[in-house]
Amino acid sequence: MTDSRYRARFGAASRVFIVVHAEDAGQAGRNAAIAHDAGADGVFLINHAISSDALRPIVAQARARWPAWFIGANCLDRTPAESIALLGSLVDAIWSDDALVDERVAAQPEAAAIVAAQRQHAPDALHFGGVAFKYRRTVDDLVAACHAAVPYVDVVTTSGPGTGMAADVAKIRTMRAALGQAPLAIASGITPENVGAYLPYADAFLVATGVSVSFTELDAAKVTRLVERVRAG
Repeated sequence: MTDSRYRARFGAASRVFIVVHAEDAGQAGRNAAIAHDAGADGVFLINHAISSDALRPIVAQARARWPAWFIGANCLDRTPAESIALLGSLVDAIWSDDALVDERVAAQPEAAAIVAAQRQHAPDALHFGGVAFKYRRTVDDLVAACHAAVPYVDVVTTSGPGTGMAADVAKIRTMRAALGQAPLAIASGITPENVGAYLPYADAFLVATGVSVSFTELDAAKVTRLVERVRAG
């Protein structure tokens, strides 16, 4: 994939996307509104506690409420291709914990299937695809993994070793160099206090734990501080 669609919308500045762990429509809408009112660039709705079928009307409600805001989703109980088929018409992006790229082999049929699903169901939706992501296969060659992902993933998305755990800055620096101009997102462990260490390298931050008071409830003041810190550069 090329990075032109992401760059066309967001340019070169780092962006903040707040992650909402959806429980029901009221809770998800309330927390998405916190992110919107704080000036976040967008929101990702994720279904830890509910099915992706239950997530769909929540996503639809958010889209109706904010038709021009960037809204993404992560369906933990579906493959990336299935998620695109289910929600692609409603969202600006699908985020998957695993982009299904294997740097150890030449052919990438599973990653190619995701691209095919995008073209069929959601040609305008981006794929934030997990590479060297928490709780997935250990990647020994970060450079090769990034090179393998670029043709298939709109925004390479990585993380620290676990939920709420910050990524090693050296890892992020290596991935940034390997990706060249292709976008890089970080999806764990970012806080208003530590985000400055990653600003030279990351295009996007997908943040929940670092701006929350609980697993499902955001802290409005922390969200605002994070957005302001990233905007300040």
